[in-house]
Amino acid sequence: MRARHGSTSYTVTSSEAGLSIDVAQTVSAAGVGRTVNPLEMIDRVTGGVDVEPVVAVDQDALDSTVDRLSKQIDRPAVEGTIRFSDGRPKPAYPRPGLRLDAAAAGEALRAAFQDRRRSLELPVQAEPTEISRRDVERTLDRFARPAMSAPVVVTGGRRDVQLTPTTIGDSLRLRVRGGELTPRVDRKSLARHAADALEPLTRRPRPATVVLRGGSPQVRARKAGSEPNMARLATDIVAVLTKTGEDRTVAAQTREVVPKFSTSDARRLQVEEPVSEFTTEFPHSGYRNTNLGRAASLINGTVLKPGQTFSFNDVVGERTADNGFTEGYIIDDGVLVEDFGGGVSQVATTVYNAAFFAGLKDVEHNPHSLYFDRYPMGREATVAWGALDLRFENNTPYGVLIETWIEPSTPSTDGRMHARMWSTKYWDIEAGRSDRYNLTEPDVRYDTSEECVEQTGFGGFDVDVYRYFNRNGERVKTETDEVTYDAADTIYCRPDPR
Repeated sequence: MRARHGSTSYTVTSSEAGLSIDVAQTVSAAGVGRTVNPLEMIDRVTGGVDVEPVVAVDQDALDSTVDRLSKQIDRPAVEGTIRFSDGRPKPAYPRPGLRLDAAAAGEALRAAFQDRRRSLELPVQAEPTEISRRDVERTLDRFARPAMSAPVVVTGGRRDVQLTPTTIGDSLRLRVRGGELTPRVDRKSLARHAADALEPLTRRPRPATVVLRGGSPQVRARKAGSEPNMARLATDIVAVLTKTGEDRTVAAQTREVVPKFSTSDARRLQVEEPVSEFTTEFPHSGYRNTNLGRAASLINGTVLKPGQTFSFNDVVGERTADNGFTEGYIIDDGVLVEDFGGGVSQVATTVYNAAFFAGLKDVEHNPHSLYFDRYPMGREATVAWGALDLRFENNTPYGVLIETWIEPSTPSTDGRMHARMWSTKYWDIEAGRSDRYNLTEPDVRYDTSEECVEQTGFGGFDVDVYRYFNRNGERVKTETDEVTYDAADTIYCRPDPR
């Protein structure tokens, strides 16, 4: 049969709807059976009386069919509103909804099957909206257009600030309350979209920490800040949006913000003495001085509380020109190529070794694929933005302050990269390593690309690095790190002569 709603029709078969004729019950209802009564026999032979067929219903199948029709027909009512884009109000008019009356639809399908009808009109009800098109247009004229007509001035900070219609509109919402469109400014959205504009109303809080002053660690006390009361500001802005001129001004109320990490918390970190330090040397080049110096300045002063993990990539950030880095040589697939941040792995290696000898937990470090003899064999780390990181956890009971700096190279002297860990001594660390094993030989490669850099190859090998943890003169545990160095191919920047 065809089930219709308006101009749309849906095919429903009796089998999928779970509708069938119960033959036995129908025959019984007709009174057909064995009899010896002559009058009854004559009546049955001559045709008897009409009997409605008895319909058998598989209720689960019928409910499933009605549910399918509901999913195709039902449409929620959409209330009218006004949205704001780039400081301009845009009306969104209401749309009534539709809802299939499930109980009545099931009865209608059953009746149509029993009456052998080929089609039926489904019982669909309209779902009205609270807001009419006229309500939207009235709100547009009386509120939305005036609201976006000019900035709102906020006073109470180091200087007055203006919130533009675009900034306000990004956080302005209209919701249905009591049959009317009622405006509100979402405070979280306002805090996000107006953060830069409201900066003069804000004094950043400063948690307590440990800093180096005069070559020794000192506790820097926490400092309270203040910020606008965004809930109150959001409410006050709504109140002036239909006003004009100087009346579109609100006075911001601020509240104190006290950092959770207190001065006494910082003292309990017990950052008191150097517990490890490490230095590596690097050959002279301008890009190394720039990149190592920039990375060292970003890391210097980092404080790790107990349980915190240091991430080189998180602290240093992406190596780009905007972040203060320049192009230099990096290793890519065993070949030297130019890219931003060349040389920063020297910083990672130096910091890794300082963490190694401080006894901090190695979370992630990645040795270079090739061995460079200016680094300690097996104890070095390379980094690459988005791919390789250096991470270690402060698993001691004390805070750790990381100090990093460089001595720049000159044409006549090598540079030096320094890393020092300040804390309270927890471990005495010793290092060891095995002999080289699994030696490999380099290949020869020819490269005619413009980016080619010639290099002399050298062999690869494996080596095991040991870290011995001692306390009070006794060895507590030993860690072993297996490191593999690839052979570096000899590169000639010319066609293969063979």
